[in-house]
Amino acid sequence: MDFLQLGGKTVLVFGVANRRSVAYHVACVLEAAGAQCVHVVQNQQIRQSVEKLLPQREIFICDVQQPQQIEQLRQQLAERGHKFHGLLHCVAYADYSAGPLPFHQTPREAFLQAVDVSCYSLIALSNALKDLLEPDASVVTVSISTTQMASESYGYMAPIKAALDSTIVFLAKSFSRFSRVRFNAVAPGLLKTSASAGIPGYVDAYLYAEKVIPRKQALQTEEVASVAAFLLSPRSSGINAQKIVVDAGMGINYFDRELIERVLREQ
Repeated sequence: MDFLQLGGKTVLVFGVANRRSVAYHVACVLEAAGAQCVHVVQNQQIRQSVEKLLPQREIFICDVQQPQQIEQLRQQLAERGHKFHGLLHCVAYADYSAGPLPFHQTPREAFLQAVDVSCYSLIALSNALKDLLEPDASVVTVSISTTQMASESYGYMAPIKAALDSTIVFLAKSFSRFSRVRFNAVAPGLLKTSASAGIPGYVDAYLYAEKVIPRKQALQTEEVASVAAFLLSPRSSGINAQKIVVDAGMGINYFDRELIERVLREQ
């Protein structure tokens, strides 16, 4: 039974870099459900790597910081005659080369670049590709489970993800003027990905999250991918302008009795 109703549909996937990428896991779920995935990566080096990981797939190149490359991508996709039932935006970047600085010392250049890549790119791509989306297509981006907790390791990316959360609301409203295209975000808790490995202090936060989660087991990327695939499917047609949290219950368990007792014992 084709529960997700994705058979024969085509989804444009931004963000596969390696086997640990969230976008890779989402693409696997989509293809298992009968969808065809067309991939977009940042540069030729990543393309060569992804071609080995996902042979015989269409893979295009687009650096979302370059408006001319976004326009070139639109032209290439249009020339191939593509129409997309879904678009997955799994694109983010933050320059942590300065180390774990206090938030008020966030470098201006790093913050603005992260906004451009991680948030504005969704606006730019949605606008450029709007004519290639089916009238009832689904656009899904990747946020984080909460932007209200000041995680010092994640730093300035949390405010940028908050901007991304707001962006899907405004895109949903804007696109409603001429289509039924939906915009949503899947918002995972801490995941073990290659991108997260570059965040200062992330490993400790990940291990702590594993203890806070009620089941005492870390969130798996496959679990996030399943929710993203659902949001990309016609089965989620009633969900629009929403952020769906996938954190295995971590957000309700910060005052876990075992953790409280452990902290008190150490005092």
